[in-house]
Amino acid sequence: MMAAERGAAANTLAAYRRDLEGAEELVGPLQEAAGDALAGLGQAWADLAPSSLARKCSALRQFYAFAQDEGWRRDDPSSALPRPATRRPLPKILSHDQVESLFARAEEEAQGGKPEAVRLLALIEMLYGSGLRATELVSLPVAAVPRDAPFLTVTGKGGQARMVPVSGRAKEALSRWMALRPAGSQWLFPSRKSHLTRIRLYQMLKELAVRADLPPEKVSPHVLRHAFATHLLEGGADLRVLQTLLGHADIATTQIYTHVDSARLVALVNERHPLAESRQSD
Repeated sequence: MMAAERGAAANTLAAYRRDLEGAEELVGPLQEAAGDALAGLGQAWADLAPSSLARKCSALRQFYAFAQDEGWRRDDPSSALPRPATRRPLPKILSHDQVESLFARAEEEAQGGKPEAVRLLALIEMLYGSGLRATELVSLPVAAVPRDAPFLTVTGKGGQARMVPVSGRAKEALSRWMALRPAGSQWLFPSRKSHLTRIRLYQMLKELAVRADLPPEKVSPHVLRHAFATHLLEGGADLRVLQTLLGHADIATTQIYTHVDSARLVALVNERHPLAESRQSD
């Protein structure tokens, strides 16, 4: 159901499998587990982070909802599961100066013409210039590279396709990479028999951060995606447009970025609010 009806990604399916199998080890067959047994999971998972506990409980709730729909059970014991209070963490971001330092180092290294350095420059241009997720980026096929139109089609979470812009800088970096890219693969960023992995991309960015004299713990593919969103919002981008560019199904996910722009919002209220205008006229 998760794969066919919801289009869940392979990583999501694997996480659900681990969570359900882990719960079954503690309470026995899930189809037969009673509410009392599920209530005991709170104590068994007491050492978990609130976000991990919430994910495990969500997997079980969805399992029992499915079991009821399929007629495996008449009742839904998931109401006995713990309900951890979680708060969505604020995203890590990079300042404009930090982004410039990262790109300056990558550009300097790419000047030598080494394929690995040119590839890395193209990768970070796409992360920061288009806001792609790591998995979306490394799994891009060659056919996705734009020729005339400044957009490419990306397949995101749940198999949802969206159009994302490719900046002039990113397009130039991609052209440099295409001239050096090994032939014979369907992937834009090939590696052995498949494509570059997101783990390797993560490692490459950490290594680049060290060479750029930046704290490596502050740099990752997702941090560059956050920087893309944050800096666009600072520049006046509409939240709905940002939601489309990031591929968020729910705008509530996109709204997490509004915290970084509080100073601009306060200035906007002071300058544009009708009462502010009346005070100025007085």
